[in-house]
Parts: sequence; C-alpha cells; structure tokens
Amino acid sequence: MKPYLTLAIQAALEAGEKILSIYETDFDIETKDDNSPLTTADKHANEAIMSYLTQTDIPIISEENKRILYSERKNWTRCWIVDPLDGTKEFIKRNGEFTVNIALIEDNAPLLGVIYVPVSKTLYFTSHDATKAYKIELASETVPVDEIFANASEIHPDLKGDAPVKIVGSRSHLNEDTKAFISEIEKENSVEIVSKGSSLKFCLVAEGAAHVYPRFAPTMEWDTAAGQAICEAVKVKVIDNSTQKPLRYNKENLLNPYFLVTA
Repeated sequence: MKPYLTLAIQAALEAGEKILSIYETDFDIETKDDNSPLTTADKHANEAIMSYLTQTDIPIISEENKRILYSERKNWTRCWIVDPLDGTKEFIKRNGEFTVNIALIEDNAPLLGVIYVPVSKTLYFTSHDATKAYKIELASETVPVDEIFANASEIHPDLKGDAPVKIVGSRSHLNEDTKAFISEIEKENSVEIVSKGSSLKFCLVAEGAAHVYPRFAPTMEWDTAAGQAICEAVKVKVIDNSTQKPLRYNKENLLNPYFLVTA
C-alpha cells in the first residue's frame, strides 16, 4: 500500500499547488447541472490528480470526471475516490477552508486517505496499513514524501469526552434534525459548536479538536471517503444513521445517507 499512499500524497500536493496559483486571481465561476459552483481551480486540480492516479491500474471516481455507470463500477474491488477541490464555496469566499481529498477504497470501505489544505499547507494522511493517521505542516508542496513520513506527527481523537462536548457544525446553518441532535446532548452536557468547512470537519474529530460531527444534510462519496479513512485509522466511527454501520462506497447512488462521526 505504501506506493499508493505515496502517489496519493504527491497528487494532493500538486493539486494544492495548482489551486493556490488560481486562488488569488480573478478566476471564472461556472455553475454545474446540480447548481454547485465550478472554478478553473477544480479543473486544474483534477487534471493534476489524474496524472498521478492513472499510473495505477485502479479505476477512479472523481467529482470532476464523467460519471461511470454502476453496471461498469459494481464489480470493482478497488477504486480511487477523489474530490480535487472540496469546499469550492469556501474557495470562492477565500476563507482558506477548502481541501484536496483522495481516498483508496477496497471492498466498498475506505482504506487509505489523504486530505491536503493548500492555504495552510497542512497535510493529513493515514498510515499505509491504515492503523494510524498523521498531520504535518509543510514549508512547500515540493517536500519529498519520505521526509513527510519521517516528520509527520501522529494524531489522536479526544476520548475523554470532557465538557463541553464540541460539536462540528454552524450555529447559523443548522437544520432541524441537527438542532434536535444537539438539544439531546444539551440535556446532560454543555455544548460548544466548532465550525469548519469541507472535509476539515472529519479532521477536527480525528485530531481531538472536536468530539462529534453530525451530518444530517446531503453529501457525496467524494466529500467523505478520505475523511472517513483518516477517522477510522484513529478508531473514530463514521456511522450511517439508517443502518448504524460504517458508510459504504462505490454505491449505485453516490449520494451519502445522513451520518454521524464520533469518537
């Protein structure tokens, strides 16, 4: 698995470099069929990632690639799932809370995960055997991967659960299901809302900066696969609300069910 992890990290860093080269320019914004925004950065990041991942014999699902029919996908035992620019709205707002997400899926479950935050040059990734997760702040995207492996710090969730219970969300954008979930916790504990964009929400729980992330709103598989891999590597669960089992990937419908991330 180490060569795959190395390739994914290299792909994420180059994608991040492409994104930053556009970040401070007067970039164009298109609207996709689902009314979500698309920028030049999404396209350039996707091209960079594809140039790496196509070196493997593993098929790829990317937000910015043409959709592949389930009749072709259903027998895949492995695939890459990619979001070249997760948090395009954050990118457009220029608040820095956007990421590059790359995950390797095996038998419908996340195996390896890489999340890169271009603005802060912060990299999160699983170990090659998916038993640990790490974080490192880089001086540049050209740092050799062996150096990254040698210097990254292992991350851990906060398992003590001391008050206040830190819940990932937004006070101004909570739907009724999320409000109800928070109200139940508030019956017995004080609560602090921690707000972040993109897949950074998963990272907050994985590194102990938050305790729980309820997601009772639509997401796609490329929004969550890398975050789930990193969470599961540190024994944080990402649970489908309907089945009470971990989220599954390469489904016929790539839309995720509501889920809960909790240590």
